[in-house]
Amino acid sequence: MEIILLVVNSFWFQAIIKLILGFVLAGIIGLERSSWSKPAGFRTHALVGISAVLIMLCGEYMSKLYDIDPSRIPAQLLSGIGFIGAGTILRDGFNVKGLTTAAGLLAVTCIGLSIGAGFYLGGILTTLIVYIILSYSYKISDKLDHFNILELDIRINKKVNEALDNIEECLTKYNVEIKQIKRQNKEDKEAKSETIHIIGHYNKRGFKKNELLKNITSIENIEEVLEEES
Repeated sequence: MEIILLVVNSFWFQAIIKLILGFVLAGIIGLERSSWSKPAGFRTHALVGISAVLIMLCGEYMSKLYDIDPSRIPAQLLSGIGFIGAGTILRDGFNVKGLTTAAGLLAVTCIGLSIGAGFYLGGILTTLIVYIILSYSYKISDKLDHFNILELDIRINKKVNEALDNIEECLTKYNVEIKQIKRQNKEDKEAKSETIHIIGHYNKRGFKKNELLKNITSIENIEEVLEEES
């Protein structure tokens, strides 16, 4: 019995348990990302999670051998994980994708560090919470908020009224309810172009924002279309 307790409490046995648990927990989140065809899936999350556990174990191992601060190496890992997270962030036309996956990688790193430090309850509970957030939060947000605000600054070089009619027709086609139209340079006779500020509401379900913006950009005499963050 004493031999079993000695083995179970040994550093090497604990290291094996932590590595396996870190792999499993990170893999669960990775599988959820894979199911949505995200840039970083099961393999990426599993590798990041088990690497975080190993880094924590390495810091613990070195602290026993050389009496150094075991948190120094894990701290560097948290700084470096930003490079991997940045690689999952993609620009798709006017939108940016991958921020949630990058945040998930950071969460997996922290889960791995928690498991490596022996904080099993924190790591397991965090995995459960992260999985619920990634899998079901969109259902809650869809029920609470079906509409978004669209704010556009559109620069027109000539035939402003004609271009404005085409813009309104395009917005109506995509079911955008126009709330406000403001002509910002109307009084400036020396201005070579005029900027139109438009505010509208749209239903998030099935809304093709990139397609809408491309169609507006292709309208004759339109110089530039900028979307403001709402």
